[in-house]
Parts: sequence; structure tokens; C-alpha cells
Amino acid sequence: MIDLRSDTVTKPSLSMREAAADAEVGDDVYGEDPTINELEASVADVLGMEAALFVPSGTMGNQIAARVHTERGQEALVEAESHIYKWELGGLAQHSELQTRTIDGGERGVVTPEAVAEGYVEADDHQAGTGLLCLENTHNSKGGTAIAAGRIDAAASAAHDRGVRVHLDGARLFNAAAALDVEASRLTREVDSVMCCLSKGLGAPVGSMLAGSEAFIEQAHRVRKLFGGGMRQAGMIAAPGVIALENRHRLGDDHANAERLAAGLDKLDGFSAQEPETNIVLVETDEPAEAFLDACEEQGVLGVPFGDHVVRFCTHLDADREDIEAAVRRVENR
Repeated sequence: MIDLRSDTVTKPSLSMREAAADAEVGDDVYGEDPTINELEASVADVLGMEAALFVPSGTMGNQIAARVHTERGQEALVEAESHIYKWELGGLAQHSELQTRTIDGGERGVVTPEAVAEGYVEADDHQAGTGLLCLENTHNSKGGTAIAAGRIDAAASAAHDRGVRVHLDGARLFNAAAALDVEASRLTREVDSVMCCLSKGLGAPVGSMLAGSEAFIEQAHRVRKLFGGGMRQAGMIAAPGVIALENRHRLGDDHANAERLAAGLDKLDGFSAQEPETNIVLVETDEPAEAFLDACEEQGVLGVPFGDHVVRFCTHLDADREDIEAAVRRVENR
């Protein structure tokens, strides 16, 4: 089976499994797990932040950030197709009691300063006001678009000018950095916090990172405990993350495979593939997406529906060039 549903389906490498078995551990709730401490310091450095926090999932990281940055009842400005708005079970309302106001980021999910200004609500005796701007890079629903640093900077500046904090959902931030040929820290320079996943594209079996100032992470540590994310000898799951972090340097291979997949599918009758910017391929199908995916599964290829006539395929380190070429042949023969 060629599984292209997501870059989260990868299996941990032998070196990751060995690292987990051999990890030096301690009680992380007390800050005594040396492996987690190493990982947090490394990620903070890579992202250009003062500190970082290991969390079980990207969703938890995003929700912790929202809770720390805001007061109950405030509004969060979110892109209309963003993950934090569409795919996190209404967590902004459930965990932080926030209202959401959506921004249209256009075809690529790019939030403009003008959109921030238009969506901003000033607090007064009748309105709670805007407390947070959430950005996303890469933008999942838009097909893994890599948002340039200047675009992130401009939106963040518009928010900061109005006293609004900015959180970046960077689940696939390292894909954006690879596609744009910049350091990840350049993409986070003007935001107040950022979340990145170790289990998306990088191959870790579990875990994400939340980074920001030391004061922010101190508060985030408390909220992680509140949300049930306080872990004990978790160095065993953090150790693979240390290795996974190095996999950011090979993400260009996944992007090249995404281009091969899109080009191959686009040549087939009944398909129109969006040219990928990173490792996500969106394909419009003449037939219903569910029916198409059922036929693909019978041929040993997995994807996910992204609309009535749109499917998503995602390349990753467990699918090499030969797998991609085989996937195209199997789709053609479905």
C-alpha cells in the first residue's frame, strides 16, 4: 500500500526507536527530563525564540498559545480555511472562551495587513475586542502554500500596531522554510509564538513544539498541565524528536516528489492537479472524490477527500520516487 493520506503516517526509523529505548529521562513536570530539555533548547534555537515547550500534539500547542495570549471573551482573527478554525473542534471557544472572526486569505491563504485592519475590533464598553491574530504556514487547506516571510511580517506588524498578539500555526513550518530557501527563524521573526510539528514531515512518532518568549513558555507550561499535557518520563517520546529535527534538511525531496505526483496525475484524463508548493498535492476529479479514492484504495494508493471533487495526496519520507511513480501508474489503472 502506498499511503499518501498524510505525512503523519510515517513509521519511526530504527535510529528513532533506539533513541527512545536509550533515552535519559526524568520527570518533565518538574523540568527534570534531560532529553526533553535538550529538544526544547534545540527547537528554540532553530526557531529563533527564547524558549520552547514539548507538547503531545500540534492542536494542543495551538490551543495553549491561544489561552496564554488572550482574555476570556475576546476575539481571535483567523483565516477562514485555517486549521485552528476548521479542524480543532472549536477549541478556541471551548478552551479559551474566544469568539472567532474570519479573514479571507484568498487562493493561497495569505492574510494581508488590510484584512487585519478590517477585522480588528477595538475593545470598549460593548465589545470585548480583538486579542489574537492566528496565521498559518504552510497553509494546509490551500494545498500547502508556503507564505513568504514578508507576508507574515506585514500581517504581524498590522496586529502589533493595534496591540494584538500573533500566533503562527507552523505545523509544516519547515516545509515552508525549505520551499522558500530561508531559515525557519526568518519566518517566525515577527510573531509572538509559533507551533511546529515533529510528526508532520519530520518522521517523529509523536510530538510538537510550542515556542516563544521565556515568559510565554512559563505560562504555557502551566496551561499544558491544565489541558492534561503534563508528562513524566517523556524523554522516551522526545528522543525521536531530536533525530526528527534533522530531517528538516531533506524536505526538498518530498517537495520534488509532490511535483512528480502532480505532473503525473495532471496528464491523466479526468484530473486537474494544482501545482504544489511543498508536499501537498490537491487534485480535482471529474468523478466524486469518495468514489475515486475507493478505486485508488483497490489499487493500493491512499489519499483523503478535500471536497466533493477534490482529493489530497501528501508526500513524505516513507514514500520515495519509485513509490510516487508507482502511485501514478496505479491511479491510471484504477
